[in-house]
Amino acid sequence: TLPCLPGARPCIPKDFGHGSLVCVCNATYCDTLDPLVLPAPGSYVKYESSKAGKRLERSEGKFQSSLHTSGTTTGGRRCHCETPGHRGLSRGLPVGLLLTVNISTLYQRVKGFGGSLSDAAAMNILKLSQPAQDNLLRSYFSECGIEYNLIRVPMACSDFSVRPYSYDEVPHDYELKHFRLVDEDVKMKV
Repeated sequence: TLPCLPGARPCIPKDFGHGSLVCVCNATYCDTLDPLVLPAPGSYVKYESSKAGKRLERSEGKFQSSLHTSGTTTGGRRCHCETPGHRGLSRGLPVGLLLTVNISTLYQRVKGFGGSLSDAAAMNILKLSQPAQDNLLRSYFSECGIEYNLIRVPMACSDFSVRPYSYDEVPHDYELKHFRLVDEDVKMKV
């Protein structure tokens, strides 16, 4: 397996013919990011990916202290997230993206970021060689990757399962006397 080296390893793009690219991650190579560093107060870091080939391209910017509109102050922060050659998120938006962040109002705490480990994902991961599995999981969960810290595991089957199943197939077993995990859980997800 690959050690966690300082500095980013670039994406080696692979085209499957559907108008988008994926980055190669196998037993001998996986792209990585520069280590994440929190931006200074009043600054932000933006990572952008695109169908055109950008892969978590990093850019930085600074927030303005306040937003003045018609002589009033909103109490938020203002940032223009425009990058060279970038004309908004779609052709219909004006140049420059304006985000207003009201730092005095908090709605919820973010516990982390992650993904889903469905039966289909687990089956595909298990088909990889052990070094490729290690590199793939490192690219998701380590400091060399995108540092996921949460994962969602569907209970029983989902639309990404190869067969329908539940944890208790006995009708009217309200006391769950026949409850049990199935092979998909024991062999692939737990």
